[in-house]
Amino acid sequence: MAARGREAVIEVEGRSLKLSNLDKVLYPATGFTKAEVLDYYARVAPVLLDHLGDRALTLRRFPDGVDGGSFYEKNCPRHRPEWVGVHRVGVESGGEGEAIDFCRIDSLAALTWVANLAALELHTSMARAVDADAPTMVVFDLDPGAPATVLDCAEVARTIRAVLGEHGLEVLVKTSGSKGLQVYLPLNVPTTYARSAGFAKHLAQLLERQLPSQVVSQQRKELRRGKVLIDWSQNARHKTTVCVYSLRARERPTASTPVTWGEVDAALAASDPELLTFEAPLVLERIEAMGDLFAPANHLAQELPALG
Repeated sequence: MAARGREAVIEVEGRSLKLSNLDKVLYPATGFTKAEVLDYYARVAPVLLDHLGDRALTLRRFPDGVDGGSFYEKNCPRHRPEWVGVHRVGVESGGEGEAIDFCRIDSLAALTWVANLAALELHTSMARAVDADAPTMVVFDLDPGAPATVLDCAEVARTIRAVLGEHGLEVLVKTSGSKGLQVYLPLNVPTTYARSAGFAKHLAQLLERQLPSQVVSQQRKELRRGKVLIDWSQNARHKTTVCVYSLRARERPTASTPVTWGEVDAALAASDPELLTFEAPLVLERIEAMGDLFAPANHLAQELPALG
């Protein structure tokens, strides 16, 4: 590495990259710098790229850190290096508008380049870019309405697991890296967004009827206080959800982290929401010890059942 104060020129996978503002603090509460963001993404790349490289990616960039403004970017910047590819994804059938060229981040070099843009958050679609109309999973995005917490989300997550388990289905759970949890039902068999979104909505409304004091399926703020929103709408074709292992723009450098169901149970037993909060260094330690807990999302094949 040839360093020049706040800048450096490095070689990654044979690609020359100029990194800027390395000592800039992006998380003021902890002093976590851009250099540390780059280091995290470089070290998490061996597992992250498996979930990132073949999907349309929306960047959420924070050039002035998490306390500054941010913006979402779908079209890959035109100033990208020629070796950073794109996923060209067309509009929905019958829709209007031009195709979008999403960044194809399928290598360590490309991930380093995009992290250098202060793209702290990486949001991916439910479908692989090669077939943008075919979601490979269903997500149940659990968002607590204060004073509900991530522990209330954990209770609802266990209920979702139990309901789908009755149909012989396995589900995965990860923290959002923010306030809630996300439960994923891997599919990896041919389906459509109409089916996956319809399934998610049906289950959300079913649990809302069964657990009216705990669950809400509608976005309206006046309905959400003290309850957990099951945001089934995240399964729309045009929506993205934070990618596993992505950092989040919170006060501290937390990341969206896969957890075991045993860890969910332990957090509930201890009434400790901190047991479901993970900052970047701990995420890396967990991967070293536990591997990629989210790996089944890419290969576990399951059919959507009829819930009746």
